[in-house]
Amino acid sequence: MKTTINLFWILLGFFTLLTVIYVVWSLIDHGSVEWVGAVALGLCAILSGFIAAYLQLVFRNQGGELAEDRLDADIDDGEAEQGFFSPWSWWPVALAAGAALTFLGLSISFWIVAYAVPLALLALVGWVYEYYRGNFGR
Repeated sequence: MKTTINLFWILLGFFTLLTVIYVVWSLIDHGSVEWVGAVALGLCAILSGFIAAYLQLVFRNQGGELAEDRLDADIDDGEAEQGFFSPWSWWPVALAAGAALTFLGLSISFWIVAYAVPLALLALVGWVYEYYRGNFGR
């Protein structure tokens, strides 16, 4: 994580320098500032700084080094449980279909949303409560 934090601080400096060069070059070439590019590059610099500051706070508060930061770490040290996923569950597919239909309805015609939102909500509830009934109920 230290390397990632340093990369984002470097990106902050790079985008800040690039913004200054872009504004100066625009002033020399056109006599006025080209605002779209200047704002976009400035926002890239700000976003890089936000990410670097956030990662630095997380690194400080996590209470130890990650396996990626240690030179003596093995591959198995970075292996952690990522969560529990059902290999036979069809609820994520139904939820993705409901979400896709919802966004399709928002972009094309609103009447599709009336059919898609109940499908998405049903799939979400089904996925959340998948292990509360049937053969796998606890």
